[in-house]
Amino acid sequence: MNEPIPVTRVTDHGTAKLMPDVDRDRAWLLTVDGAPQSYVDLDAPEHLEFEYARRLGHVLDTVAAPGRALDVLHLGGGALTLPRYVAATRPGSRQDVVEADRGLLELVAEQLPLPAGSRVALHAADARAWVEAAPDASADVLVADVFGGSRVPAHLTTLAYAREAERVLRADGVYVANLADGAPFAFLRSQLATFAEVFEELALIAEPGVLRGRRFGNAVLVASHRPVGTAELARLTAADAFPARVEHGPALRRFTGDARPVTDADAVPSPEPPDGAFGIG
Repeated sequence: MNEPIPVTRVTDHGTAKLMPDVDRDRAWLLTVDGAPQSYVDLDAPEHLEFEYARRLGHVLDTVAAPGRALDVLHLGGGALTLPRYVAATRPGSRQDVVEADRGLLELVAEQLPLPAGSRVALHAADARAWVEAAPDASADVLVADVFGGSRVPAHLTTLAYAREAERVLRADGVYVANLADGAPFAFLRSQLATFAEVFEELALIAEPGVLRGRRFGNAVLVASHRPVGTAELARLTAADAFPARVEHGPALRRFTGDARPVTDADAVPSPEPPDGAFGIG
C-alpha cells in the first residue's frame, strides 16, 4: 500500500498544501500559504480537530433534534470539514458551500472527494454576493467561516450583510460565524453590536483566556430569533477537550458595551493576528 504524500498546488488565492497525518489513516491537514486552514479525516468525518471547528460543530449539534436533516449554507470552504460533519451527523441534509478560491475547491474535490450521496454542492463565488442573490428563507443554518489569509473580510462584517444573512435564514434559522480578535476587542464588540441590530438572540463561545484578554484567538458568534440553546452549548463546550465558555444575555451586552454597528462605509477586516497566535481560517 502506497504511503500518502503531500500535495502542493498554487490556487487562485495562494499556495495550498495537503499534508497527511502520520497518526491517522486518511486524515489530512490543509494549509494555505503555510497557515493551517482545515483538518479532515476521511474515515471519520465527525472528528473535528481544530478548537473553533469543534465549537461550530457543537452549535450544529444543538440547532435541531439529533439526526434531523438541515439545509445549510456554508460561506468558506477550506477542506469541507463542516459540510462533511453535517453529512455524517445529519444524513439527508442539503448543503451549499461557497468558496471564492475556485482552485482550492478543485484541489479538495479532486484529492479529498466527498462520499457519494453527500448532497453537498460546491460554488466558486464571493460569499456576500452569493448571500445577496440567495432566495428568502432558504436555509436552516448559515455558517460563516471566511478568512482572507487570517482576517475576516470587511464586506462580511456589516449591518447590510447581517440583514441579508437574516433574510436567507428561515424564521427559526441560526447564523453562526467564526471570528477572531484580541483585547481590547474592538472588532468582536462591533460584530456583536451589528448582529444585535438584526437578531433577537446572541451568544458567544470562546476559550476563557481569550475572553479575559490574555491572548488573541477565535470566538464563535451565534445569532437567531429564537432562544439559543445556551445551557446545552455550555455543557458541550465545558466538557470539550478544548474547554470554552458561552456568554449570552446581560453579560454579553456588558461585553459589547457602547460598540456601534458596522456600516459598509466604515467596515474593516478583522485584525491581523500577532505572530504565532494561530493560522486558522
